[in-house]
Amino acid sequence: MPKKFLTVKEVSRLLSVTPLTVRNRDQKGKLIAYRNPVNNYRLYKIVYVEALLRQFEQSREKFRPLKIDITAE
Repeated sequence: MPKKFLTVKEVSRLLSVTPLTVRNRDQKGKLIAYRNPVNNYRLYKIVYVEALLRQFEQSREKFRPLKIDITAE
């Protein structure tokens, strides 16, 4: 059975940010957290994390610096 949810630590590793950043994005509404009914830990659906990763990739492509060849005359 495939895994449907990720923990804060797993999301932070995927996004290369700290767990606190993941929690802050949760508070700002960038990620939707579900709570484990037993221990109340935050869990994130994989599809939402993948969507956020796609947004990061698109924003990186927008701000990718142009390569200018200064040796060609």
